[in-house]
Amino acid sequence: MPHLSTPAILCAVRHHGEHGAVVRALTPDHGLVAGYVRGGRSRTMRPVLVPGNRVMADYRARTVEQLASLSVELSHSLAPILSEPLPAAAIEWICALTALALPDDIPYPALHEAMGGVLDAVEAAPAARGWAIALVRYELLLLSELGFGLDLSGCAVTGQGADSLSYLSPRTGAAVSAEAAAGYETRLLALPRFLRDRSMQADWPQIFDGLALTRHFLERWVLIDRRADVLASRDRLTDRLKRAVA
Repeated sequence: MPHLSTPAILCAVRHHGEHGAVVRALTPDHGLVAGYVRGGRSRTMRPVLVPGNRVMADYRARTVEQLASLSVELSHSLAPILSEPLPAAAIEWICALTALALPDDIPYPALHEAMGGVLDAVEAAPAARGWAIALVRYELLLLSELGFGLDLSGCAVTGQGADSLSYLSPRTGAAVSAEAAAGYETRLLALPRFLRDRSMQADWPQIFDGLALTRHFLERWVLIDRRADVLASRDRLTDRLKRAVA
């Protein structure tokens, strides 16, 4: 990648030296790409280099092994909603999850599109319920894109179709019907209907079931070792949502 000019969503910004910043951004065709922004800690750049903001990114590197030099031009800022606790917590979590879970330089076009959709929903929805469903679906898509997709096509025990599914095994992620789960419900994860039928909306109990489900598998399969620390921001988000709807 000697030269790449692309739209991107900023996911992580880390100070480097006295004046610069290392930025990781999700691009539509090249995945998560890191670059060094000279003067990234300046008064001019600080409002631009905010996770969740959309930019035009220009990467330049002499070799593929070298960290690219990055210049950015702001396309869309989320600053107007970052003072609101719930949207700010959602944006923090989405960006942190994406930055930590994805390997660099591997294309994930579906995730780039979905992440943009979730951020748009967080910005535009008049209430959290308008984006919480999209957030759960984004986490489920991320699991799938990383090779940990859940098979919701039918019951793993009885062979019944998707309409019968009510629970998931917390160990394997296998989906089962209410009939197959009889007597074992407390050992399984509830599967909300909106995750097996995209045409359905969801109430808050179903949304929280979805958040519990995706959190479990993110922790089990993706956010392991030191990356698990980011789950604290996920838990803060869930707690704020529960207080908001109580």
